[in-house]
Amino acid sequence: MDLITLDFETFYSKEFSLSKLTTEEYIRDPRFQVIGLGLKVNNGPTEWASGTDAQMQDYLDSFDWANSMVLAHNTMFDGAILNWKFGVNPKVWADTLSMARSIHGTGVGGSLKALSEYYDIGQKGTEVLDALGKRREDFTDEELSRYGDYCINDVELTYDLFSLMGRKYPRKELKVIDATLRMFVDPVLELDLELLESHLIDVRDRKDKLLMNLEDGITKEDLMSNDKFAGLLRGLGVEPPHKISPATGKETYAFAKTDEGFKALQEHEMYEVQALVAARLGNKSTLEETRTQRFIDIAKRGNLPVPIRYYAAHTGRWGGSDKINIQNLPSRGPDGKTLKQSLIAPENHMLIDCDSSQIEARVLAWLAGQDDLVASFRDGEDVYVKMASRIYNVPEEEVTKDQRFVGKTTILGAGYGMGSIRFQAQLKTSGFDMDLAEARRVINIYRGTNGRIHNLWRESQVLIENMARKTPMRIGSPKLIESRGDIPAVTLPSGLLMHYADLRADMTEECVEYTYKTRRGRTKIYGGKFVENICQAIARCIIAEQMLKISKEYRVALTVHDSLVVCVHYNYVDIAREYIEDCMREVPDWAGGLPLDCESGVGKSYGECE
Repeated sequence: MDLITLDFETFYSKEFSLSKLTTEEYIRDPRFQVIGLGLKVNNGPTEWASGTDAQMQDYLDSFDWANSMVLAHNTMFDGAILNWKFGVNPKVWADTLSMARSIHGTGVGGSLKALSEYYDIGQKGTEVLDALGKRREDFTDEELSRYGDYCINDVELTYDLFSLMGRKYPRKELKVIDATLRMFVDPVLELDLELLESHLIDVRDRKDKLLMNLEDGITKEDLMSNDKFAGLLRGLGVEPPHKISPATGKETYAFAKTDEGFKALQEHEMYEVQALVAARLGNKSTLEETRTQRFIDIAKRGNLPVPIRYYAAHTGRWGGSDKINIQNLPSRGPDGKTLKQSLIAPENHMLIDCDSSQIEARVLAWLAGQDDLVASFRDGEDVYVKMASRIYNVPEEEVTKDQRFVGKTTILGAGYGMGSIRFQAQLKTSGFDMDLAEARRVINIYRGTNGRIHNLWRESQVLIENMARKTPMRIGSPKLIESRGDIPAVTLPSGLLMHYADLRADMTEECVEYTYKTRRGRTKIYGGKFVENICQAIARCIIAEQMLKISKEYRVALTVHDSLVVCVHYNYVDIAREYIEDCMREVPDWAGGLPLDCESGVGKSYGECE
């Protein structure tokens, strides 16, 4: 298999650029134009090609793409051009930007310039700045030649980066990168334009009514005061997000428009919360409205390229991109329709959505060595009922629906060291009121019942302390998790790392707190939170392996958290569903004894699969 490294140079201007448009919008826009292409086959010399679309098509048709791996830096961009504009679909897609995120976390930066300087392999040029506003026909021969040299240099830097980063890069993870990129660069999902347009009308009507009600009873001071705004959120049953202030080092509300917690409120499934946030921002437009409009615009241009970022979170999980965050689509809408229902399979195909059942809770019990809970999962028992039975001291067959709900919230929430106040707030978010004394009693029962999990929090706190001292340590019942001795990071089953960049201990009036650097500022880390991180990271490793096995037989169109959405021909739905479920129950070699399970749904649309 040949390695073809490439880089496209395209027309951009002050009004038309990737800083103004999403990747999908930019490439599908009528103004889009390829100026030239740098291309390198294996370790041969890099060529520069420039010409009309027809000339570029003839040039690209001369390569054996079916037996090639295509490499770029930000392949979501270059790969989309290659596929959407020239019909090229290689055997494998590779991407140095994705690799860098998993290798370096936030410590180096993902740009080609930053990575080239870090690895000391050369300097990225600046000739692209001279191309502002120039179409291909506007370049002189000399200018085009200089631009070609700039592009050739970028290709050589990308090739060198791949050579360096790829030496010890897990081969399975290269396949995961390929599967992730393929969701965007070779899209199969279609969009139901009629449903989207109807949904937009309903969303706008609902929003206008909500905003009118807000404006009648809520003052500007209520919206702009952090304490009063937090009170409004709590009144809706939503616990306000918090962060560590970079100025004071103390915990404060995360109400800045760039805070991840505040962004999550804009995507909240309760329209009342979206409207409240929209009113605070002053834009009078909810995220549901703007995202629906984006889907409508995409539907008019073609299939839905699924923008999923590989290794977006430091736990290794995927993240949303291209301003639609498909990882967080609401499951319900005020009009009975949702954006999930607008995602549909192509003609003669169906979607199978298969979700790992309680995977984090299962991983937690297994990793901690909480054998009784592991056995309950393995035997197919209702662990929520069993927990409720202990909480309320009633036989399992007498547990009520509300009691089971408390048992479920306890199992899924209390496993990461959650205290009684947060537990009470989490229940309230779901419309269940519990006084603080009762919440404290429930938490104590959970911890007393699951002593091994409690011990894992303590082990993890010691690991954090050792990681800050650069002292290696292993934790877990299967000693699966090991901190590095050279950098603040943990080695995952995938062979990749979970970083805690610039991990440090800070003295407070009460105790020693550990924080690490993220793109959003410094974040606290402690035993329970670390356990949550590691369980999510292990779950992601499992889903990735399952995705690779499924993709050998069927097309994985989308991954959301711990689920996979697979597109299959309607003639093979039953056999495909059985195969997919078998894959999702298969335990990786490194996770012996971990009881996995799943549930699946089938539908013409993603929303119908639930």
